[in-house]
Amino acid sequence: MITDLGHTALRVRDLDRALAFYARLGLREAFRLHDDDGSLLLVYVHVGGDRFLELFPGGADEGDALQGEVSGGSFMHLCLLCDDLIPLVERLRADGVAIERGVTTGLDHNLQAWIRDPDGNAIELMQLVEASPQRGVARGG
Repeated sequence: MITDLGHTALRVRDLDRALAFYARLGLREAFRLHDDDGSLLLVYVHVGGDRFLELFPGGADEGDALQGEVSGGSFMHLCLLCDDLIPLVERLRADGVAIERGVTTGLDHNLQAWIRDPDGNAIELMQLVEASPQRGVARGG
């Protein structure tokens, strides 16, 4: 039985740049995993609870098609939940993060805004509202 989102895996071109970007969102490196030969395999970034991002070095150059597990363009976006979206967007904007789409109300009644990470991956920032279907499901409704 699936109980929660564990992680989202992303290939990144510049690991340090990606880690710095996610740090600006308040997410920190949790740990690293290495191959048997000692080379870096991936970095886990803690989102909250037992949820993580997996950042794999070796992403495609800008404009190139991604290789391996993500070929075919199956990745659409990553959704990160927050408690107070409007001040978060204001802080990110002041910190130089480009806000692709400002705060709006989605079809699910939640507040949302959109940004992109340094590799162009779309990130939805979402604040759940009490009347949202997500809250209803989470509460067994």
